[in-house]
Amino acid sequence: MSEAPDIETSTVRLVSRRLLPLLCLVYLIAYIDRQNVSYAKLQMAESIGLSEAAFGLGAALFFIGYFLFEVPSNLLLTRVGVGKWFARIMITWGAVTVMLGFTPGPVSFYVLRFLLGAAEAGLFPGVLYALTLWYPHRYRARAIGLFMIASVVANMVGALIGGALLDLDGWLGLRGWQWLFIVTGLPAMLLAPVVLMVIPDKPSDAKWLDAAGADWLAGELAAEERTSRGDHGWRALADSRVILLSVTFVGFPLAAYGLSYWLPTIVSGFGVSNTVNGAINAVLWAQVGLALWLIPRWASRHPDRIWPIIACTMTGATALIASVLLPSPVMQFVALCIAASAIFAGQPIFWTLPPRFLRGAGAAAGFAMINATGNLGGFAAQSLVPRIAEANDSALAPMLLLAAALVAASLGVMFVQRRLPRNAG
Repeated sequence: MSEAPDIETSTVRLVSRRLLPLLCLVYLIAYIDRQNVSYAKLQMAESIGLSEAAFGLGAALFFIGYFLFEVPSNLLLTRVGVGKWFARIMITWGAVTVMLGFTPGPVSFYVLRFLLGAAEAGLFPGVLYALTLWYPHRYRARAIGLFMIASVVANMVGALIGGALLDLDGWLGLRGWQWLFIVTGLPAMLLAPVVLMVIPDKPSDAKWLDAAGADWLAGELAAEERTSRGDHGWRALADSRVILLSVTFVGFPLAAYGLSYWLPTIVSGFGVSNTVNGAINAVLWAQVGLALWLIPRWASRHPDRIWPIIACTMTGATALIASVLLPSPVMQFVALCIAASAIFAGQPIFWTLPPRFLRGAGAAAGFAMINATGNLGGFAAQSLVPRIAEANDSALAPMLLLAAALVAASLGVMFVQRRLPRNAG
């Protein structure tokens, strides 16, 4: 009995050290390639002849491709293997991102944004599924929180290089927005072979995991599996709890993408250059990273995970509205920092709910369905929000929509919790 804590601690640390840095780097690159359009918009919309709302629709088509191909992608991942499938995803999304740098007009922009979503579909839920193979339930919120810090670092890096690359406008005959897509698309293709060689498909394939650690991990996961369902793929999609979680999750991407997509535009209203705009955005994302580090750790010690989720969503909703109503740009920016921190930090805790009743291929399909449906909120954020802002000639109207989505997510979590098995982890 005295050895168990040492084996547990050392195994979890070894798994985290071996897997999380590379997975975080993969997601960092993916998130930059997903969000670079928010900076490209500052030049690209006028360059290819699109209005603000029309450009937002094109940017949002990413989420339609993502939605349609998410579940099939994750089910193929369980058959092909984690490392192989992630490498395929990276090569295709990197190639499409580079092609966006040579977009001649609106139609090709719409097509390529759709293809980017189709290419990247399966990455995020694929990682969530992979983490269920490597972490017992009580460690997953922390692991997902660490993984999602990559999205924050991506926003920081994207903010810094996004503004700087736009200022390369005219270099070697290319516009700044073209350099933005080319420079951010290449790393995905270059990293794909590393992912193929380094990421094991499952714990039994990991030569670096010793027998004691492998036995402990297998025992922990087997005990959890006895209290959860092992639906085969598509059948998990008919589970009412998967459907409820899918609808509930919409509020998170709607608020997150609504905030991150329009943040560069909001900051540009402060009267700063593109490079300074990126630096100001980086400050916000640094604070979000701190929240993703601290809040999931606090939540992992909380006996009931829904209340930390609700605390995050309600704080985010309040701060979004305050970011418009407060009288000075500094106070508005502080409110945006609080809103972003709350919105992003609540998500790792949310993702501990599905594994409480799903395992195996059912977990892969369930993660994909929840994430794909929820990310339709991203489509709404990038297509409907600008139309609402233009129709009302007000910054308050879109923020009220984002806040309402977070309140609805709070209510959904409370409703779904009643139908989930008690968390033993």
